[in-house]
Amino acid sequence: MSDFMKVFSGTSILVNRLAYMLDELGVASMIKDNKESGRLAGFGTLGQSVDLFINPSDFDKAKEAIQNFEKEISK
Repeated sequence: MSDFMKVFSGTSILVNRLAYMLDELGVASMIKDNKESGRLAGFGTLGQSVDLFINPSDFDKAKEAIQNFEKEISK
């Protein structure tokens, strides 16, 4: 995972929506669901526990979409 950079944390619904938007731009992403991992291991997590990662080389292509998405959800 060290080859990836975290670009967003939030609920599963929001992370999956952003991942879909990035996929349409041709940017591959990886989702890490800490809440589900914790549940399977027998413990829980708090807060924004789903993270979205992309390859750093794709950041320039994804930057505008991520910024627009963050503006949209903060309204």
